[in-house]
Amino acid sequence: MKSATAERERRAPAAWLGQLLLYGLFAAFVGVFSQWPRYHALGPDEALVKVSFVRVGKPVGDCRRLSDAELAKLPPNMRAATTCPRERSPVQISVHIDGERVLERSAAPSGLAKDGASALYERLVVPAGERRITVHLSDDVRARDAGWRRDEMRRLTPGQVLVIDFDAEKGGITFQ
Repeated sequence: MKSATAERERRAPAAWLGQLLLYGLFAAFVGVFSQWPRYHALGPDEALVKVSFVRVGKPVGDCRRLSDAELAKLPPNMRAATTCPRERSPVQISVHIDGERVLERSAAPSGLAKDGASALYERLVVPAGERRITVHLSDDVRARDAGWRRDEMRRLTPGQVLVIDFDAEKGGITFQ
């Protein structure tokens, strides 16, 4: 019994040194590959435009008044004088940079009855410099040409991130 214990005691310093060496090699491996190779999300003369919004579109139709015959067919607790469609319009957005269309998307409303918000997220890598950015957002299928529009000159510096969002309280389309 003493020989097994003596053997373990004799190997203990070597086991500690081996463990220390393996942890050191692992730390060196992590250290090297956390710094090399260098990662650059954008080129030296590029900027990023992010289009991100969540918007509830307008209803796809108008509310209508039910006739007396239609009301009579309904149970007494369901007899509302008007009925309105639940479905919402998909939200359409187009982005032009220097007159060139770089994005055109339609975001469908969420939900089983298509009555929820439409959400969109897109990343656009563009050359840095002075750019004319035009954004048009429509949230009503009955009036696609109406809606929200913003046209602005922006200086984009290399590595800059410009976020295009929608906030009705701030006047509609926002650039941040």
